[in-house]
Amino acid sequence: MIEQEIQKLRHFMDRVAGNAVTSIGYPFAKGNNYHELYSLLRYPLINLGDPFIESNYQVNSFAIEREVVEFFADLFRAPKDDYSGYVTNGGSEGNLYGLYLARERYPEGIVYYSSESHYSIPKSIRLLNMKSIEISAGYSGEINYDELEESMKQHAHLPVIIAANIGTTMKEAKDDISVISDMIRKLDIEHYYIHCDAALAGVYLPLVEEDPTFDFKKGADSIACSGHKFIGSPIPCGIIVVKKKHVENLAHQYVSYIGSLDTTIGGSRNGFTPVVLWYTLKQQGRDGLLRSALESLALAEYTQNMFQELGISSYRNKNAITVVFPKPSEFICKKWQLATREDYAHLICMPGISKEVIDHFFSDLSKELHAAYVCK
Repeated sequence: MIEQEIQKLRHFMDRVAGNAVTSIGYPFAKGNNYHELYSLLRYPLINLGDPFIESNYQVNSFAIEREVVEFFADLFRAPKDDYSGYVTNGGSEGNLYGLYLARERYPEGIVYYSSESHYSIPKSIRLLNMKSIEISAGYSGEINYDELEESMKQHAHLPVIIAANIGTTMKEAKDDISVISDMIRKLDIEHYYIHCDAALAGVYLPLVEEDPTFDFKKGADSIACSGHKFIGSPIPCGIIVVKKKHVENLAHQYVSYIGSLDTTIGGSRNGFTPVVLWYTLKQQGRDGLLRSALESLALAEYTQNMFQELGISSYRNKNAITVVFPKPSEFICKKWQLATREDYAHLICMPGISKEVIDHFFSDLSKELHAAYVCK
């Protein structure tokens, strides 16, 4: 490379490093060190097909990927030896896969999803050409259970497919799978499928709640979460865990030249990200992830107290690391990369975000409020 291009690369890297410091509005953990994995970047580490079936291509990370899926299957209390899944390119792919399996099982089913669902849910519904009904959400972001029950009652002759939120995008609200499962039984609905979008909260909720309300024990058929959010992979990725019987519906999709079943969304999948996830999980374990969760929850509580001291209202759902507050100026939103909607914004107390960073944010906010007061 010529010197000019090297300088361009250095400027880009400096800009990324600077922007990472003030990124508190999007759910990406920071601070992990993966230098021990760098040598793997020399190889075409590619996972072809189902990770539970070794393919003809041997430069893969299937063995490690299976361990990652096993960790999350245990975390989500999946049936012992009766689960499947794989490492995806992110939570959106996990949602697409969950709904794809639901459609394959119940082609005439109706997808019920919340108005607060991540945009990947309605997008997946369109891609899969599925019938759907959007259900409203309350102030907290949790689905309107009365409206959901009434809607399912009106269409009780068709299979029910639930796309539940386990941490909505803006308010980190959680839909209660226990309530929804009871509702389905009450309506005597025989054919149903429950998919959980647990992109952010799925990693830590089972660690801080004694009896989580969204896992397989509570009625889930599939659960998707992200690996680049709370875990902190530098490359977007995710994990999908499903009941094995749903994947068996795809058993006809055998690809002879790779010697495996095509049970995933992608063809050639990233073989590096399962190693990144495995590395972090082995380093931290459940105890380390729990410590990170408790630190993030404590920081979220501290953030709420800071808003209170400034006389600014804020909102936080139970066991959420997302703090919602009135939308500040464009300068504050841009500098701190805040996610906004209508008249409110949020910040997320992810692992790697320090109290000092939050204090710096409030220093900017306080100066702006003081300037506005002086000008009155």
